[in-house]
Amino acid sequence: MADKHFIHDDFLLSSDTARQLYHDYAAEMPIIDYHCHLPPEEIAEDKHWETITELWLGGDHYKWRAMRSNGINEKIVTGDAEDWEKFSAWANTMPKLLGNPLYHWNQLELARYFDVFELLSSETSKDIYDRCNSRLGSEGISSRSLIRESKVVAICTTDDPCDSLGHHEFLSNDNSIECKVLPAWRPDKAMMPENSEVFTGWVNQLSSVSNIDISTFDDFVDALSFRHQFFHDRGCRLSDHGIETFYAEEYTEREISLIFDKARGRVQLSSVEINKFKSHMLYLFGVMDAERNWVQQYHFGALRNNSSRLFDKLGPDIGCDSIGDWSVAEPMSKLFSRLDKEGKLAKTILYPINPRDNELVGAMVGNFQDGSVAGKMQFGSGWWFNDQMDGMIRQIESLSQLGLLSCFVGMLTDSRSFLSFTRHEYFRRILCNKLGKEIEGGILPNDVNLVGSIVKDICYNNAAEYFDFDI
Repeated sequence: MADKHFIHDDFLLSSDTARQLYHDYAAEMPIIDYHCHLPPEEIAEDKHWETITELWLGGDHYKWRAMRSNGINEKIVTGDAEDWEKFSAWANTMPKLLGNPLYHWNQLELARYFDVFELLSSETSKDIYDRCNSRLGSEGISSRSLIRESKVVAICTTDDPCDSLGHHEFLSNDNSIECKVLPAWRPDKAMMPENSEVFTGWVNQLSSVSNIDISTFDDFVDALSFRHQFFHDRGCRLSDHGIETFYAEEYTEREISLIFDKARGRVQLSSVEINKFKSHMLYLFGVMDAERNWVQQYHFGALRNNSSRLFDKLGPDIGCDSIGDWSVAEPMSKLFSRLDKEGKLAKTILYPINPRDNELVGAMVGNFQDGSVAGKMQFGSGWWFNDQMDGMIRQIESLSQLGLLSCFVGMLTDSRSFLSFTRHEYFRRILCNKLGKEIEGGILPNDVNLVGSIVKDICYNNAAEYFDFDI
């Protein structure tokens, strides 16, 4: 064992049964990455990178957060320092990340895409930097080669309703790429009346791209519906909502119209008005998704942009977000109950960021299964701060004990990096290790074929059946 690299064939697999489950059932399954933040333009242009810094550190707020915690100056983290200086700082940080999922993720990425099995540290940094860079450049590793090498058959990006989707159209007509690259509808800005400047600017943009003069709330809804159909016509089959909590306040349509007018007039809204508006928008988006047979996703519970200092300097998505603490059960139930009663509840995936809510979600999804689709309501994979070994195990445990793990649609990357497809491997290894341990402990039947078939379903088959991607 001592002569093995840290990343080896049996990484994280602690039993013979776990190894059998992974190697015989999980490892070779294709990937459906149904939620990520990959830029579609970088897939369309088959982007190449000159340095590992550009590929690995550019835009990765997980790494930025870790580097700041290691006392590294912001000039090196997100500033104009040279690529080697940034990589060197990251290499210095890596050994201090033991116990953090970034350590596993990054060593996996180096091994799988660069054949680098040495541990990244200050001592190995220059050699690894040069070896990785030699694989890059204009003739080396590219966005499409990484997708192909990772056996990815479908990718869903994250797109604002005002996006042109021009790169998606290009990709849909490009026969040189076998992977489907599809948009996903992310209408968060439609639910931000509290920020009148951003909201008003976005409504004006929506008016322009839809060619609908938005004077009233009804016009606003018409424009959103037009764009929803526009996305559908270009292959979109998923929505995604990044919300602090669920909203299900009582309101009248008259109230919503007045609140919309006040927001556009830059009149300060009360918290009650804001919550009523968000409640109605969540309901409307749910109806739209159901009418076009989409899957709706809710990522909820993040407390964002905690550092006003760095937000003012760098903007959002820079590694300054945290786990929030909202009470979600009642409004979540009210929203889904209303949609369900009206026959307008779409297939739904829920991602809590607070692990406190795991059992809540595990129990909630069972309330609204209707027999139309296996696992219609899904408890999604561990998200963000739960996207690590213990978080994945907790999610699997809650789902299996309160619902049907066998119907789970599995992992996604939720990443801006083309190297992050290894997160699927990471999840699969953790899943197989857990199930293998339970077989050998007598908790599950000693039937590897039975459990292995469930593993294959979770890794790929369930997602292929659940999403309308026509793969």
